[in-house]
Amino acid sequence: MPKNATQRKNLREELLSKKENSMDTKPFDDRDGVIWFNGKMVPWRDARIHVLTHALHYASCVFEGERSYGGTIFKLTEHSQRLAASAAALGFKLPYSVAEIDKACTETCKANGIVDGYVRPVAWRGSEMMGVSAQATRINVAIAAWPWPSYFSPEARMKGIRLVTSKWRRPAPDTAPVKAKAAGLYMICTLSKHAAEDKGYHDSLMLDWRGRIAEATGANIFLSFGDGKLHTPTPDCFLDGITRRTVIGLAKLRQIEVVERAIMPDELKKATEIFLTGTAAEVTPVGAIDGMTFKVGDLTRLMMEDYDKAVGKDAHKQAPSKQAAQR
Repeated sequence: MPKNATQRKNLREELLSKKENSMDTKPFDDRDGVIWFNGKMVPWRDARIHVLTHALHYASCVFEGERSYGGTIFKLTEHSQRLAASAAALGFKLPYSVAEIDKACTETCKANGIVDGYVRPVAWRGSEMMGVSAQATRINVAIAAWPWPSYFSPEARMKGIRLVTSKWRRPAPDTAPVKAKAAGLYMICTLSKHAAEDKGYHDSLMLDWRGRIAEATGANIFLSFGDGKLHTPTPDCFLDGITRRTVIGLAKLRQIEVVERAIMPDELKKATEIFLTGTAAEVTPVGAIDGMTFKVGDLTRLMMEDYDKAVGKDAHKQAPSKQAAQR
């Protein structure tokens, strides 16, 4: 682990270099392709909004993150249902049904030639009103899709990523719509991840307002204490992730007991394996938190393998994808 300023700087530069090499660094506003925008496919570079858009100033925005594997978006309808539920939590209704959002996501991938990639539906209040109250604003919906490699570099993922505990905490459920995938709730995630990367870590561990373990900045967390069980925090103030629920289901199919409970930070030193789950992260092992180290053990590897099979990776990885053939 980094012990001084020079080591932290060198590790930070190494992390950022690997991150740039493993992710597409081309600006997201200057790409070829199309974006589904309020019911129509528009050229990628023309999908723009006004600077006085309400969502930009007051965070009246919800979104989803989805993955396409072999041309099929995993758990698509569950994601679309959550988008609608998140909008309702923020006091507005999507102008499209769940079925219409599903269809638009699939069409956007096809229009952009995405076989293995990331899909981002987003809904927000427009620029018709400026102020805290904006009841008469138009509700806009857009969907973009692009190729997506590993969220963490392959090397880091197999070794186990390094986390550091954030100073920011997930808020209490009576202070924010914590069950919504709302843009405003990710402000402290960005702050936390930037702070972690500046110190030479991959991500942050976030506690909740009570001091309990909650999640990482964009992924849920699971722990094993060598008892053959998986332990995971009760999602009472953060998203009960779709990937989280998938992994719980996969574990139960293998007769692995999953214990949802309050987990305190001082329990970390007793953990033998830890991994994160999320649409972007998939199942990613954790190798260290605040200097404590953990192995990438059998239980973690098993969940990684089962998840890869569940999303269809094994079904199409033998044949080269269209994207690989086009490179």
